[in-house]
Amino acid sequence: MAEQLLVGIDIGTGSSKGVLVRLNGEVVALSEQPHHLSLPRHGWAEHDAETVWWADFKAICDELVAAADGEGEIAGVAISGIGPCFLPADENAVPLRPGILYGIDTRAMAEVHELTEKFGESRITKRCGNPLNAQSIGAKILWLRRHEPEIYDRTRYFFMAHTFLAHRLTGVYYLDHISASYSEPLYDVGKNRWIKKWVEDIAPGLPMPELKWPTEVIGHITVEGAQRSGLPEGIPVAAGTMDSFADAMSVGVRKPGDAVVIYGSTMSIVLVTDESLPSAQLWSNAHLFENTYNLASGMATSGSLTKWLRDVCGNTDFGELSKEAEAVAPGSDGLVILPYFAGERTPLLDPNARGTVIGLTLNHGRGHLYRALMEATAYGARHVLEVMHDAGGSGRKAFAVGGGTKGGLWPQIISDITGLTQEITEQSVGACYGDAMLIGVAGGFIDEDADWSPRVGTIEPNPDNQERYDELYDIYRHLHPATVELQHKLAAIQQG
Repeated sequence: MAEQLLVGIDIGTGSSKGVLVRLNGEVVALSEQPHHLSLPRHGWAEHDAETVWWADFKAICDELVAAADGEGEIAGVAISGIGPCFLPADENAVPLRPGILYGIDTRAMAEVHELTEKFGESRITKRCGNPLNAQSIGAKILWLRRHEPEIYDRTRYFFMAHTFLAHRLTGVYYLDHISASYSEPLYDVGKNRWIKKWVEDIAPGLPMPELKWPTEVIGHITVEGAQRSGLPEGIPVAAGTMDSFADAMSVGVRKPGDAVVIYGSTMSIVLVTDESLPSAQLWSNAHLFENTYNLASGMATSGSLTKWLRDVCGNTDFGELSKEAEAVAPGSDGLVILPYFAGERTPLLDPNARGTVIGLTLNHGRGHLYRALMEATAYGARHVLEVMHDAGGSGRKAFAVGGGTKGGLWPQIISDITGLTQEITEQSVGACYGDAMLIGVAGGFIDEDADWSPRVGTIEPNPDNQERYDELYDIYRHLHPATVELQHKLAAIQQG
């Protein structure tokens, strides 16, 4: 009998990644497809489902299927993706417009305020786990009804990136509980079900997808799905979920008290809890398994900041910038940056926040700026962790995953500023690796507690840097309230 192999594929903001693994977690092959983010108007962020999501998925499948030849047979697949996002599709599941992306798309803020006033912020927070915000799917659906009514009238499916692709493989219309819990105010996070009255009010005539847990098999690849994708007919497909939570799965963040810091284009922190902990500044969600929950955060920028500086500096090599930053003392010689270059998601929930640099002198160079940008995300992470603690979450240890963990400087800055101990794992493949684990569990190929990511290092806070960082963090926390009115005025100018 041929060896069984698992496929995991993740659709990201700037690229899609896939992995082919053995049942012991050994990576057989990796595939990556870069793509562009569409920003057609100020405050809009979109992906075309055909030319980005499906094209990437098909190209990755082609590479992984070819790589499986002679190694074994593909036995199952799971998909994750950016989210929450909203793709309307017609009765034949054909997309009607580009997918509207998560909180970096702020077009529906008027609808956020309208629905908050209509249903009440306290009621929404109690039932949905958090207030409405820029990425709430209910507000985006209402935006579509109001601004593109001819499209809404034809809409019969509500997809996210991973469910659109899974539907193409199986024909099943579903949404995982984690993604549904980001669909405020349509989903009750404490009862794990749609809120029927609010659904009927906000999305009349639009059937809500069937709810599944990420580790459930939602169906098997049909004849048509196999012809389209090149994957074997009849193999199981797991529900999958949004990318941050597939990342959490990849390093074993599954039980209450587990936490993960995800270093990507944006920075996410996920803390697993045993009960729903509503928060006005975070996202309180269902987690990977039934009867588990989490407190989650997502900053609007992170790796995108360092990429921005690299591009501004003429596409300078990241390694060169890192060396210059390492030569700068902790605290960047009194330079503090607010990282709100794309507004801010948690914990501010302020799409009109703007990046701010204070303390700049002629003695500062690009190494100072590069380090200060990494420190800015670390101050933001500390702010998030403090809000998580205030909401009832606990934990001083977390796994670190993502491309930003390479090299060691950024994770060390995060630990020094937050006081958090971080475990570095052998695998840094990311969400697609977690997807392979999801189908492994869902299909009964591996145990629920399987561990594919041995720890290869631990990053402890350096106490020598605590006093300086505490002082600068206090400045960081005072800086936004002191300048928020000016930030909003500048945002208004930028928005025309």
